[in-house]
Formats: sequence, structure tokens, C-alpha cells
Amino acid sequence: MKIAILIYNGITMLDVIGPYEVWSNIDGVEVFLVAKRKGEIKSDTGFVTLKAKYNFKDIKEADILLIPGSSIAFINVMKDEKTLEWIKMIDKSTEFTTSVCSGSIILAKAGLLKDLKATSHWKTMPLLKEYHVIPTKERVVKDGKYITSAGVSAGIDMALVLCEELVGEDKTKAIQLVLEYDPNPIYKSGNIDNCEPEIVALAEKKLKRNTKREMGFLKLLANRKVLKKIK
Repeated sequence: MKIAILIYNGITMLDVIGPYEVWSNIDGVEVFLVAKRKGEIKSDTGFVTLKAKYNFKDIKEADILLIPGSSIAFINVMKDEKTLEWIKMIDKSTEFTTSVCSGSIILAKAGLLKDLKATSHWKTMPLLKEYHVIPTKERVVKDGKYITSAGVSAGIDMALVLCEELVGEDKTKAIQLVLEYDPNPIYKSGNIDNCEPEIVALAEKKLKRNTKREMGFLKLLANRKVLKKIK
């Protein structure tokens, strides 16, 4: 079984690593981290990197496609026609196409979620309507072969939902136990519906700071690329 995961500068790392940890425990699976260009891919914080060994020319089909999200970099991905074309090409061969967080907005921009139910991070959820997608406020949403999940940590839940489709309940439970995935958070503030207005306001401020930081980071990366070309 071949799983292709799109990676790009500015991704939220857990959007990739969470599902990867689940799926890598499936017997016979192959996971490919694919980027537009091979090489180092930096996370939204700039602290962590992944290495893309494969580019779009290397991977032309897959059984499963995962599109991770990000704070702001997903907007650049949405504007990149080559990336969107690759996503649509891979989607033609998939048994399941999935996303985490704002990755669903990328799928929507590619035209793959039109008239389907989907979810996203609570902050980017309203954007789905712009692409004729039905926003659905659930942690994981499955509509046909498309499985979308809410923000960041929800990618683990999405991966387990798909795992059950692929290998059944017992093996999925075993994988969950291997990961010791037994969430019991200190607070019930992981869902916006459970939060006081002041907590939502604090989260909004943090997201704005993260977005500004990421924009500066992406600008720095772009400037480095320009300098390399000049040299």
C-alpha cells in the first residue's frame, strides 16, 4: 500500500507526523514524503525540518493521499497550479484522499470537495463555503473516499478512522494501543464550543502571532532562494 504525503515549507508538523505514526504501523505500507522540489522542508515554527526524497515527477499515483495543513502557508499552496495539478492527478488513483486542519482548504481549492461534507480547523472552517463545500463541525468527516479532520491533533483520529477501513477494528485497536493513544487532556478547551469567550480571544491572539511569525519565516525562505539564484 502506497501512501503519499504532501509536504511544503510552513507545514504544521503534527499534521504530518500524527497520521504517519498511525499508518506506519500497517503491515506492508510504504510512506512517501513528497514535495514540489526535493530537499529540506521547514515546519511553521522554523525549528523542525523534514526531508523530501521525492518530488512530483517521482510520485504519480498512490493508494492514499494526505494533505496536511498550516497556519498561513496553505495559502501559497492554493496558489500554486503545479501543486494543485499534482494533487488532482494523485487523487485519480487513490482509494482514499485525506487532509488535516487547513489541508481541506487546499483540497477544496483543487475542486475535489465540491458539494461534499468536510471539516477543518475552526479558524479556517468558513473558507470551505467559498469552494462550495459543506462545512461540518466534527472532528473527522468522511464523505465517499474523502476523509477530512479538524485541527492538528485531529489528524490522529482521522488516521485511525482510515486505518479501520483498511485493516479492520481489531488491528486498528492494536495500533492505537501501540501508540498508547488514550487522550485525557487536562482541560476540555480543545473544542471551541466548550470554551469561554476570553479563552477564544486568547487563542485568536496566539493564532495571529503565529501567522505573523510564519509570514516572516516564509518571506525569509523566499529571500534566500532569490539570493541563491543571484549567486
